Amino acid sequence: MKTIAGLALTLLIALASSVTTRAADAPLKLVAAENFYGDIAHQIGGGQVDVVSVMSNPDHDPHLFETSPSVVRQLAAAQIVIYNGADYDPWMDKLLKATPRPGRTVIVAADLVHKRAGDNPHLWYDPPTMPAVARALAGALGKADPAHAGDFQARLATFLASLKPVNDKIAAIRKKYGGAAVTASEPVFGYMAAALGLKMRNEKFQLSIMNDTEPSARDVAAFERDLKQHKVRVMFYNKQASDKIVLHLVDIARAAKVPVVGVTETIPPGMTFQQWMASELAGTEKALAGPSS
Repeated sequence: MKTIAGLALTLLIALASSVTTRAADAPLKLVAAENFYGDIAHQIGGGQVDVVSVMSNPDHDPHLFETSPSVVRQLAAAQIVIYNGADYDPWMDKLLKATPRPGRTVIVAADLVHKRAGDNPHLWYDPPTMPAVARALAGALGKADPAHAGDFQARLATFLASLKPVNDKIAAIRKKYGGAAVTASEPVFGYMAAALGLKMRNEKFQLSIMNDTEPSARDVAAFERDLKQHKVRVMFYNKQASDKIVLHLVDIARAAKVPVVGVTETIPPGMTFQQWMASELAGTEKALAGPSS
């Protein structure tokens, strides 16, 4: 009996140890509201993190996003959550309150860069934002999984170093084209335009489109005049939105041979954050150089 009891005890201990080991080795569950934050989580977390990005469809307008039961379930299980804040994704705060989880870490990009509701919420285009998010994420991952803290810090260093070509391109464009007047359908690219030293026009129009309100006739006329009279060097527009007024202005810009640059609010499929930024900067640089003859 003692032998059988001892064997049973040994088996129970071994089973408990196996379960504990599997739990410890299981990837941390992380939910990112937007896929650019999810991409950073992949790059820093590696195989130690299971990442779900809620908003990732390039064909959807992020402003029209609606939550689903699957998103609720994913958040309920998440140990780490990243979202933008500044009222860009207000649904996230509501869902987090509805799915409380002890010990869950929540990273809000807006809080890290001291932005709030009323500020331009397209924070990922502001060069300081992603390094701040990456550092906060590496710290949160290290606390949740101390055994791999060194790996997270090493990947953080790699990520920060990988931003150098992007920052170098920003500096080069600013040096060559700083002060050039540009316009945009909405302030998606606003922070990056400012980093490039570009002078943005028609900002009242942009706020109307972003807030889903009708631009005034005066603001529309001013935008059209800027394009037809070549008072702006480039027009940026959000490729993920399909407002009729915006598409009308894109047509006017093209007819007037004002270069048009389409930007997006989510990373296109098959790209990393760095590749996405590099691509949009390349398009911007080409447009600023002038229309091809």
